[in-house]
Amino acid sequence: MSSFKVITLTDRAAERIKAIMADADRPIAGLRVGVKNGGCAGMSYTMEYAEARNPGEDVIEDRGVTVFIDPKAVLFLLGTEMDFQTTKLSSQFVFNNPNQTSACGCGESVAITPVSPDRLAAGAPA
Repeated sequence: MSSFKVITLTDRAAERIKAIMADADRPIAGLRVGVKNGGCAGMSYTMEYAEARNPGEDVIEDRGVTVFIDPKAVLFLLGTEMDFQTTKLSSQFVFNNPNQTSACGCGESVAITPVSPDRLAAGAPA
């Protein structure tokens, strides 16, 4: 497990996650966050209910919410702030990720460069 938080939550994100989990049809231990290959920019963020911690996952406790980080996603997510934004046309979780280098026009996929070993040794996130 990391000695620093891979992801932090804004108040809006924490409140929305709590509301979603309260409406779940089964007991939920937290939210699992990761990344997967796909989309026109190369990667997309993933989120799903987590009933329990999987082996090797980082566990983040922030603002009363438990977030499990897929071990394959840690280097892509270091330093990320997760927010929840509502506009006139949409409501969505937004990832403010310092490792993100670009995004597609539709906003569904992103290009993310993993944190380098040198930056990690220097105490990333920077």
